[in-house]
Amino acid sequence: MIVALAGGVGGSKLVLGFSRVLPPDQLSIIGNTGDDIEVLGLRICPDLDTLTYTLSGRVNPQTGWGIGEDSFACLEALARLGAPSWFQLGDQDLATHLWRTLQLKQGESLTRVTANLCQSLGVEQNLLPMTDSYVPTHVLTDQGELHLQEYLVREACCPTVQAFKHTNIEKAHPAPGVAESIMAAQAVFLCPSNPFISMNPILAVPGLRKLLIATQAPVIAVTPIVEGRALKGPAAKMLQELGYPVNPTSIARFYQDFLDGFVLDARDIQLREEIEALNITVITANTLMESVEDKIKLANRLLETL
Repeated sequence: MIVALAGGVGGSKLVLGFSRVLPPDQLSIIGNTGDDIEVLGLRICPDLDTLTYTLSGRVNPQTGWGIGEDSFACLEALARLGAPSWFQLGDQDLATHLWRTLQLKQGESLTRVTANLCQSLGVEQNLLPMTDSYVPTHVLTDQGELHLQEYLVREACCPTVQAFKHTNIEKAHPAPGVAESIMAAQAVFLCPSNPFISMNPILAVPGLRKLLIATQAPVIAVTPIVEGRALKGPAAKMLQELGYPVNPTSIARFYQDFLDGFVLDARDIQLREEIEALNITVITANTLMESVEDKIKLANRLLETL
């Protein structure tokens, strides 16, 4: 059993690679829900949806999120009525959020709702939310406190980041199946996702970090930073604004207390000794997953190290 902690587009790339080389029952994914938001009364789970759409083959290949060839007639009609329209909700995507919200209102847990959606879309892998609680991430910026999606989408990542807040996280618990998956895993991989807004919300769930320390499985992180740039999204900008060096060593230090291995891109080989000095085994690979073949190749490379 392989467990992948994943968030967003970067995480979904490696998850897709694993899904192409592992039987479905040998892959469990723990998805970030810190970027969840309520829009127009609907519960939106962007990272869970990106993972679901990617594994089902429905994801928009141009953006890496949303549904391919989706239309936006409902969003356009809402805008004409004066409703907020900054959050892009495609018509088919909207069906997912309507169905999720209805099931949640009927008393189903997010874990159960996610499993139902996966089954409906033909996703056979075990996709788990990190928690069933609603724990939205807020970004403290020079322009005030913003919900993560407001920062990412509405403000296009322009404000300067000062800190992050995981709302209500202290009351949360790992979702059913999360602890069991980690403790039974042959290996746990942290996908190349943003450490602040994709990985840290997962690690902030009470008890989650202790599970990663306690498991007998090797815990291995894949760098989201290559040659001083983020593979996807604002990770490099956030590192710089928060005063960290924009390099893979900063990422390794974030996870040092539980990390056994770190996947360093071959282009940053000069940092090997620096990371190994943290008592972390370094694995080198090509982490730029620009094609499906790249994703499969990286997944195979990681599995070969076990």
